[in-house]
This record gives sequence, C-alpha cells and structure tokens, in this order.
Amino acid sequence: MTSNRLFTSNEFAQRVLSALAVAAFTSFAALPAQAADAVVLYTADGLENLYKDVLPAFEKKEGVKVNIVTAGSGEVVNRATVEKDSPKADVIVTLPPFIQQASQNGLLRTYQSVNYKNVPAIAKAPDGAWATFVNNYFSFAINPEVTKTTPKTFADLLHPDFSGKIAYSNPATAGDGMAVIILTSALMGEDKAFEYLKELEKSAKFHTKGTGYLDVLLSRNEIAFANGDLQMDLDDAANGGLSLKPVFLSAKAGDAPTTFQLPYAIGLIKGGPNQAAGEKLVDYLMSKEVQAKVPDIYGIPGRTDVPLAGKNGEAVKQAIAGVKLIPVDWNHVMDKKATWTTRWKSDVIGNSGKEVEVVKPKS
Repeated sequence: MTSNRLFTSNEFAQRVLSALAVAAFTSFAALPAQAADAVVLYTADGLENLYKDVLPAFEKKEGVKVNIVTAGSGEVVNRATVEKDSPKADVIVTLPPFIQQASQNGLLRTYQSVNYKNVPAIAKAPDGAWATFVNNYFSFAINPEVTKTTPKTFADLLHPDFSGKIAYSNPATAGDGMAVIILTSALMGEDKAFEYLKELEKSAKFHTKGTGYLDVLLSRNEIAFANGDLQMDLDDAANGGLSLKPVFLSAKAGDAPTTFQLPYAIGLIKGGPNQAAGEKLVDYLMSKEVQAKVPDIYGIPGRTDVPLAGKNGEAVKQAIAGVKLIPVDWNHVMDKKATWTTRWKSDVIGNSGKEVEVVKPKS
C-alpha cells in the first residue's frame, strides 16, 4: 500500500456503445477466448476515447490485438477475482479503492515499468503492483438544459424538484459510487452521511452497476442529477455530444465546494495469459507519447514530466478552480469498504426493492 494521502498532481454513439458493451468494446459477460496474438485489458469506463486514439498504433507496432472489457471499476476487479485461478486478462485499469483491493487480494503482479519513474511515489505502489495512469477528480453532473438552478450543497438535492430524478452508481461495483460514501463521510461523519444518503434515497430513481451509463441518462433527461468524475463528464460533454455539466457540492451553504482526486490506476494481472504483451501495453500507456494525449480527454497525466496543457487542460484547471481538495486515507477506506457496502445495502436501500444494478440506458 502507498502513503494514505491523496494523489497530488465520445461521441454520443460511442458512449452508448460502451454502455451497451458492443462493437469495439467487448461485452463484459461474453469475453472471447484469449488469442495467442491478443492482450486483454479490463478497464473502468471513462477512457474509451483515449483507447480509441492510442491503441491502434500499439497494435500495429507490436502486432498484437488489444481486447478491451469495459465495466464499473469494482466490477472489473470482481471479475478478475473470480478468475484468479485461471486469469483471462493481462492488464487492469481501475479506481481506488478497488486497485488497492486487487493488490491486497494478490491479483496483481509486481512490475517496475521504466515509465513509472516519473509517477510520484505517493501515486504508485512501492512494489510496482500499480501506478496512477490518469489523474482525475470525483464530481457530480447535471443536464444544464433541464436543471436551470445548479445545486450547490448536498442539502439542495433534498428539494422536491429532484424527487425521482437522482441516480448514482452502486458503491459495491463502481469506484465513483464508493466515492459518494467517501466524500459524504468525510464532510458529515459516517453516521450522518448514511442518514443523509437514506434521506436522499427517497429522491433516487435507481442505481447503476457502472458510472458511465449515467451521462447518457442525464443527456436523455431520464434523470437530472448523477455522480461521475470530471474527466469522463467533460469528455462526454465535449466529445460525446452529451448535454451535461460537472458540478461540485459544498457541505453547507457558505462552504467551498469540495472533492478529492480519484485517479485511474494501471496494473498487471498475475498469471495473465499474455504477460509479455501486457508489460508492453503498460509501458506504452505510461509512455510520454500516450500521456501527452491524456489532456485531450480532459484527464491529468499520471507522469509529472508531462504537463496538463492545451485548451482541454485549461478547461480542467478552470473546472476545478475554487474547489477545495481534501486528502483521502485509502488505508481507512479499505478498512471500511466492506462495512460501508453492507450498510449502504441495509440502511440506504433496505427493503425498497429499488434497482441497484441498472446496466444500460433504456432504448
């Protein structure tokens, strides 16, 4: 485990395709057999445009196809856990605390990529089990064409205007969903956070298995408010033609909006069927060439020697201006994760019968 402080430093059709897990992105439930000339990447949703941009060059250079499986950050780790005795994936990209969970459960193989050297020590595992690939911020999102008055505090979401119009991803299967508990607990204290989430549930329409689906649902006006992350939300709005706007909330009126960094981390699956190609893929994704393209999708490079530059980099800086960043003790989160998940299912969802694993937008 690393230090317990915070890491410092699509087209509309494509998002729908990702959410439905068809076309270029392999269905999570129907992953094809590992081919001798393929490397399999399990990845949290949100980076589809980056992969689309950079992977063809890797495939051409290395003569190896990259099969991508996209799902919620917890779901990809759960799948890798089920497959632990007979791994099907070579590389995994996921969010905290699920990358730490994967490491603790022995799913990851230590690998000191030469391209990890410019990743801050605080943003990678000391043994090389994982490193920050794309830095990011936890955020919420609205459809600005529908929600004319942007909520500013968590209490604002309890207004009748949001009744039946809120959704957030399941904390058991999505890192962004767990982030809802992390942030509210940090700002309110654990017990008051769960009291708040129980009250908020009265206005919740459902919960999704992964977070990426929510941007489509927001844009379709099926919901009015959702959780997300800054990189994915800005990318979907700018490059995906979706009507949505990232927002950050305050603990109470007069306080600064508050969030924390929630980076995508990368690691190698222990015993993956194509380990040599997996190493090459990690090296490539962490190269200066690829990291320089991370701002194009509104992400923050994991390497300190690659600047957050260009107009999209400036957009990220502007979006986070005035927002208070708090540190996260990921050791504490790992200690509390199982308890929080159980408590969310019992205290928040209870016997409501509410859907908690919605997996695709309605057709």
